[in-house]
Amino acid sequence: MKTFLLAFFLFFIAGGQLCEAQGAYWIKWTTDPVQESADWTSYSNKLEGNQYLDSLQQSLQELGYLSLLLVKEEVSKDSLLMKIVLGEKYSWESISLGNVPKEFSENIDPITSEYSSATRWMRKAISNAENRGFPFAQIKLDSIQRRGNLLSAVFYFDSGPLILWDSLKVAGETKTQESYLQNTTGIRPGTPFSQKQLDAATLALTRSPYFVQTQAPQVEFQIQQAQPTFTLRDRNTNVLDGVIGLLPNQNEPGKMLITGQLDLELYHLGGKGRDVALHWKRLNIATQSLEISAKESFLFNSPIDVSVGFSLLKQDSTFLNRFLSLDFGYHISQMSYLRFFTRRQSSDVLNTEDFDELTELPEVADYRWNQYGIGWSWDGRDSPFFTRRGFLITGEFALGNKRILENTGFPAEVYDNLDLKSPQYLGKLEIEKHVYIRPTWGMWLKGSGGFTQNQNLLLNDLFRLGGLKSIRGFNENYFFAKSYGYLNMEQRLFFGENSFLMVFADFGILENPYFATSIDKPISFGAGINLDTGSGIFRFIYGVGKSNLQPLQFSYSRIHFGYLARF
Repeated sequence: MKTFLLAFFLFFIAGGQLCEAQGAYWIKWTTDPVQESADWTSYSNKLEGNQYLDSLQQSLQELGYLSLLLVKEEVSKDSLLMKIVLGEKYSWESISLGNVPKEFSENIDPITSEYSSATRWMRKAISNAENRGFPFAQIKLDSIQRRGNLLSAVFYFDSGPLILWDSLKVAGETKTQESYLQNTTGIRPGTPFSQKQLDAATLALTRSPYFVQTQAPQVEFQIQQAQPTFTLRDRNTNVLDGVIGLLPNQNEPGKMLITGQLDLELYHLGGKGRDVALHWKRLNIATQSLEISAKESFLFNSPIDVSVGFSLLKQDSTFLNRFLSLDFGYHISQMSYLRFFTRRQSSDVLNTEDFDELTELPEVADYRWNQYGIGWSWDGRDSPFFTRRGFLITGEFALGNKRILENTGFPAEVYDNLDLKSPQYLGKLEIEKHVYIRPTWGMWLKGSGGFTQNQNLLLNDLFRLGGLKSIRGFNENYFFAKSYGYLNMEQRLFFGENSFLMVFADFGILENPYFATSIDKPISFGAGINLDTGSGIFRFIYGVGKSNLQPLQFSYSRIHFGYLARF
């Protein structure tokens, strides 16, 4: 019985392979004189094989073999032996531009004696016409003359009607307004039709964080107008994220401290690219932070984006920082974004009881800092959400005058011989790289750096680092830094579009002038999971780190988990 089953299985496999082989069509060809050849190649059927031969014949004719001859010999029903007699090779002696308008012949490489150069020239001229409002333009060779294997001709050009853009349409399951899409694509009614502009618009919409295109754009031509229709489906981009963290309670050794975080982000409100966000964190018993922001895209249908923001950081009972910002952004290209901003930064000391006997300015003080700056970003990622390849660069630089306020809780002599007004500046840069190795394996790398400088630099001036979004394995905002640089590295094992297991390692170097050892070199490592549930993302990350102030012990490990709901 076993022998019978084995024989049947082998017969089944052999029969399947035989059937597959019977459906194939084999072709072998060579040129005469011999220049190129191809050994026996299999095609799924005879029709596919003939289509390949047609494309081969066309490519040889474009090289100048206009009188080539195909000699076919059927070896069997499923095999064809082809000999291609090339014949004489033709080239151009001269070509006149004829009636081709000058604006359509600009920036095109000149025609050479090579026969295919004329074809390339005509395709480029047609492309120029399509991008200047003439999508039905035609060009052909006229008055062709032959002298031996040398040819001469004249171009004849027919532009067809001038086509202008009509108002665009939006279709599909989307709330996106036509005005927003018009500003995003740059397609304006009354301007000349451009195939290049349509292709660029398609690419820009593909990269949008708000929606996806469910089909290629459709263009309807009527009465010398072109009306594009874009079919979209909104993404689930809105975010409701709650995270719980378990940390050692430094005030009560041996006990754990539960911290909290709330992220609420609403995108594309009203279908106009209007965004609002709220972020709240409780870092420990007495430390909290709050960030509120809002963005209006294409203000009054201009190319300018405007955003405002407010943030607050209460550092236990030491100081309270407040930031108020106003940004103006401009899309230089699909990938490049430029912005100008101004910020008002305020800081106040909360408890002055420990400063009664000071003779010089302490590490914290009240101040006001008005900043003016410029920022730039370059987004070369393949997707804003499910990135596999590409990179992202963001940077900014700001400067302005900082004014130190005299606090009545400090002795008056701490302000003697102190320049209360002085220039201060800062800069930040981030580079993010996604490496695609195979469908289930990728890497994520991120390098970040920054600095701030002032002759009266204070502790409450410094950058705050540490935690889930910077150097993992430490409490949120654990580090103070005058200047910093750190590298995040992740190996990701994907088992879904946005689900993956990961291991990470972070390396940093920080400078804090108020610590005895001003240079700190923290490191951390760990593992985690990012699970896409369809309606949201569940995250669990475990990390442990080492720095000047934290030993490398698992009792100092950090656990962060939460569910990020998208709707």
